[in-house]
Amino acid sequence: MKGARLYLDGVSVVFDGFRALNNLSLIVEPGELRAIIGPNGAGKTTMMDIITGKTRPTAGTVTFGERDLTKLDEATIANLGIGRKFQKPTVFDALTVFENLELALKAPRDPWSCLRWVLGQEARKKIEATLEEIGLAERAQDRAAILSHGQRQWLEIGMLLMQEPQLLLVDEPVAGMTDQETEHTAGLLRRIAGTRSVVVVEHDLEFVRALGEKVTVLCEGAVLSEGSIDHVQNDPRVIEVYLGR
Repeated sequence: MKGARLYLDGVSVVFDGFRALNNLSLIVEPGELRAIIGPNGAGKTTMMDIITGKTRPTAGTVTFGERDLTKLDEATIANLGIGRKFQKPTVFDALTVFENLELALKAPRDPWSCLRWVLGQEARKKIEATLEEIGLAERAQDRAAILSHGQRQWLEIGMLLMQEPQLLLVDEPVAGMTDQETEHTAGLLRRIAGTRSVVVVEHDLEFVRALGEKVTVLCEGAVLSEGSIDHVQNDPRVIEVYLGR
């Protein structure tokens, strides 16, 4: 599935008469970094739920490469190479940064393999490379509990990278971060993209501008506008339903 394209085609989701997604179509190319913005209730979370198999669409298809994701469960979709990071970081506080990454390493998880597990040189190099990539090499032996909020976010991104995803879905990664942490996160996501696709759902427009990539605006479950951050910020429809509020 390396280099797979994500394609949502005419996706609708109806919950008890409420249309959370309305004939949504979206393409994310291999290696693309895409920002998704929109007002509350626009369908951003539902879109990610559909991609990861948490929610089934009422209509439409979602494909990743040649696979129809609407026919697969969450575990199978994750194993195809789709990782999701929620807004609140989930790391193991009692473990070190290094141990968190080791635990997330893509490896056989059956009982016998776990009993025989020994960290090899190749796996160690992979962890060390990821530590450098997320900017936590100097904190490798610190417990996750003492990391700052931003550093915990980077650690969780690193844990997802250990699973070798080809598509990474990231939900509001800079909420609660300092300006310096926000800048670091923008650089991290730009570096991650290219070798894998990254979809970022975010409300912070300055952060979206720092990403410097294509932006999709959702409203009432459909694409309202798409293009550069300057293009969407100057779109009268976006100003009316989102920016003007």
